[in-house]
Amino acid sequence: MNGLRTRFLPASRNALLVELPDLARTLDLLAALQAAPLAGVEELIPAARTIFISFDPYQTSALVLRRAIEGLRIETRLSGSGPLIEIPVRYDGEDLPEVAALLGVSVPEVIRRHTSRDYTVAFNGFAPGFAYLTGGDETLQVPRRATPRTKVPAGSVAVAGTFSAVYPDETPGGWQLLGTATICMWDLQRDPPALLQPGMRVRFVDVATQEAQNSASGVRHIRTVNPDQSPHSAEAPTVPALSVSATGLQTLFQDGGRLGQVAQGVAASGALDQGAMRRANQLVGNASGLPVLEALLGGLQLASHGEPVVAVTGATGLLTITAADGRRWHVPRNQPVALTEGDVLSIGEPATGLRSYVAVRGGFVVKPVLGSASTNTLAKVGPVALAVGQRLPIGPIPGIAVAAPDTAPPALPKAGDTVTLDVMMGPRTDWFTPDAVALLSAQRWQVTLQSDRVGLRLAGDVALARAITQELLSEGAALGAIQVPASGQPVLFLADHPLTAGYPVIGSVMPHHLDLAGQLQPGTWIRFNPLDSFAEIEAS
Repeated sequence: MNGLRTRFLPASRNALLVELPDLARTLDLLAALQAAPLAGVEELIPAARTIFISFDPYQTSALVLRRAIEGLRIETRLSGSGPLIEIPVRYDGEDLPEVAALLGVSVPEVIRRHTSRDYTVAFNGFAPGFAYLTGGDETLQVPRRATPRTKVPAGSVAVAGTFSAVYPDETPGGWQLLGTATICMWDLQRDPPALLQPGMRVRFVDVATQEAQNSASGVRHIRTVNPDQSPHSAEAPTVPALSVSATGLQTLFQDGGRLGQVAQGVAASGALDQGAMRRANQLVGNASGLPVLEALLGGLQLASHGEPVVAVTGATGLLTITAADGRRWHVPRNQPVALTEGDVLSIGEPATGLRSYVAVRGGFVVKPVLGSASTNTLAKVGPVALAVGQRLPIGPIPGIAVAAPDTAPPALPKAGDTVTLDVMMGPRTDWFTPDAVALLSAQRWQVTLQSDRVGLRLAGDVALARAITQELLSEGAALGAIQVPASGQPVLFLADHPLTAGYPVIGSVMPHHLDLAGQLQPGTWIRFNPLDSFAEIEAS
């Protein structure tokens, strides 16, 4: 890849990527960082040969962290002694014939190799409960698929490179599918929710031929558990409240995000437009991070029970109140609005922007999941999307005065407009040709209809070509990362992005433009504006 030396690479304004020679030294450094936490470090995301380190830029810097890491006492880590978990597998994966062809062996031989040796859980990432398993038969090495699937079924057992894994839930993915596991990998009713934890050993068992071996001595048996598909349970009706008359395309609870869960493979998520969320709460006198409703496009209708005070921020467009007696009138956004019993608030189609944020004085009463009310659509963690007829209880009225927001609402684009997003180059800029690096900012990129809370899928006239064409081992990726898959058409990661990515990241959008990125309609054009050239983080 880039030799057998340790490299320190910029990953965003508040993150760096430490690249190490191999997995063993990666895990040794991880153990050292966990044993002696460095000031300002917020999260660690280990991967095959890298550790992604996010930090508070007001407390430290990438250069300070490099110097501190080089001064750490790092000891060799012992592995392979954790508890053993058996995972029964039906080897019915649609990629089995292709994997056999790549290896030049038969399908039964692929199954034999996958079940012949134990794996070790190296780390969790990508999605909740997704464990990267290392070890196994060293001859079972195959590349990722050239084009990732948009949906990989839950329970899929897969391989890529030297790793094996089980997809805990339905997600996109580019690994080769061998079969289907018959046990639950992620269960919010379990503590911890992820079945596999770093250091555990894993043995895959072919249920068609080896069921009798499930009682082998020393093996922990795991009962199949059906995960809770509706973590947000209905609350008892309270007054005042809002009820959902229409949901629009998608309306979710969101807040400041779910922090401190990356060890379980859970990203922070949270409102895509954090500024709009804060302004909505400030307008009604709430603490700025209380849960709000994030409504995609228009169509959300909320009926009032009692006399709640609401505010709508984010996208622009008509807001209409329909009274119980049928009278209708428009009300402004970015201002508190007092509702009366029977009023219905309707959010119209956006004129500019994409997402509207609704706050209510006192806040929505919603059951948190892993410490947050935010909904992560990729990870399927958090309250489910709103449904027609759902009642939304309101919390106690705060004992603080309503104040003007700290900042005015920014101007937002509409489809067809061109916006400029500032970019920090790295960590894998050097995987692309010089022409491709120049092309990132030289041409416009259009937001496609395939975009969602996971990321903006972009299309440009000329694809980005790589200088290094070998497969990149999965590694941590920042919010705002511009990942470039084999197609050469970038994907800009938003709040629900996977923690780890298997394609090179050419640069990352700066934090001050992330709210804007979350408001871009399909058809909007982006120009990337690199603020610097790519360079490794040097010690001096």
